[in-house]
Amino acid sequence: MLRPLRAASPAASSAAFLGQGLAGEIRVPGDGAIGHRALILAALAVGESRIEGLPEREDIRRTAAALRALGARVEQVGPGLWRVVGRGVGGLVEPGDILELGGSGDVARLFCGLLAGHPLFAVLTGDAALRRRPMGPVTGALAACGARFAARGAGFLPLAVEGARLALPAEHRLTLASAPVKSALLLAGLCARGVTRVEEPGSSHDHTENLLRHFGARLRVSPQGEGEGQGRLIELEGQPELSAAPVSVPGDPSLAGFPLVAALLVPGSRVTVRGVCLNPLRNGLLATLREMGGGFAVAGERVEAGEPVGDVTATHSPLRGVDVPAGRLAGAGALLAVAAGFATGTSRIRGLEAGELASLAALLAGNGVAAEAGSGELIIRGNGASVPGGGRLDSGAQPRLAMSALVLGLAAEMPVTVADSAGIDNVFPGFAEAMNRMAGGDAIAPL
Repeated sequence: MLRPLRAASPAASSAAFLGQGLAGEIRVPGDGAIGHRALILAALAVGESRIEGLPEREDIRRTAAALRALGARVEQVGPGLWRVVGRGVGGLVEPGDILELGGSGDVARLFCGLLAGHPLFAVLTGDAALRRRPMGPVTGALAACGARFAARGAGFLPLAVEGARLALPAEHRLTLASAPVKSALLLAGLCARGVTRVEEPGSSHDHTENLLRHFGARLRVSPQGEGEGQGRLIELEGQPELSAAPVSVPGDPSLAGFPLVAALLVPGSRVTVRGVCLNPLRNGLLATLREMGGGFAVAGERVEAGEPVGDVTATHSPLRGVDVPAGRLAGAGALLAVAAGFATGTSRIRGLEAGELASLAALLAGNGVAAEAGSGELIIRGNGASVPGGGRLDSGAQPRLAMSALVLGLAAEMPVTVADSAGIDNVFPGFAEAMNRMAGGDAIAPL
């Protein structure tokens, strides 16, 4: 049922089911992890690359500005469409000013690796949150290629980088699987004469490896061990001549989850998300929803810039409880928790941070779902019946938690209110408009 909307801050939103299923097609913003890497590798390639589908986000613009400061020609020529004229491997130049990277820790780590292999001096900084994130694990590993770093404490930004005069190939054995650290080591290895080897104990996403091949690098990947947490050995031949190539950035699979989960939960729904990245190392959410009984169909499967891509359709489905191992969801814990609240049986989501555990348990309990934060896991006891809803998410929530709360409200008996939804458009521009279009009305509306 839909309560009358009351006047409040334009940043506050409420979501409620309008009495009909969601229907239609949607495209979600391009995947940022692939987008940043595409820009960086295009700057190291010879010739002009055109990259389409980049998300319209501040972190992308920061990466582009930093690459321009390093001598590459990087310009936006249309919505989501960028043109990059690279300088070749080892061809970046010393910047004339500090490189401001905004708030992305992953991007900061990528730039540490990019700069480490070049004979130049640069200083990296970022916003207040980024300056609290230690870079020590990546800078310590990069020292093996001959680079030197100077920073506060355990490697906090601002960070001075003195790249290697003659980059050395190195062998790295990571203690934790980390796509940003692995990628930084591979970027540094591009400038080294010889083979750089990176062994990771588990599987982190392989967008860097896929794009390296796409631009012409010589790369070998060997599995290490067995099972879901299988590790890998990546061997990269240094000093290749990367060639410019077009890149079509697929839709972010974690953002595709929001309309797809809404379709699973709202009766009568059938929703298609076009052009989604189907990389198996990024699709823990979809895999888990399938285990829960979610009805999905994939069409138009293809490979673009080394990434598997397809069109995913979800239809309303009864769900059952699931046990989720740590590390599978990659930032989609809140959305999976919402889906579990409508399932039949007990779900356990492992590997969540303490703060996230508490906020998710509070969100679910505030909307009539039996949930508790256990020792390193969220326990959700769904009964397969309708969820009461009627809760409120107060200001300060992360955008993905806010979007998850709104999805909950679409399927609950009463609307769910999000007191501060202004940050959602930074992650998923037009989220409310797209969901309302598929709902056939103002399912998500300002209060």
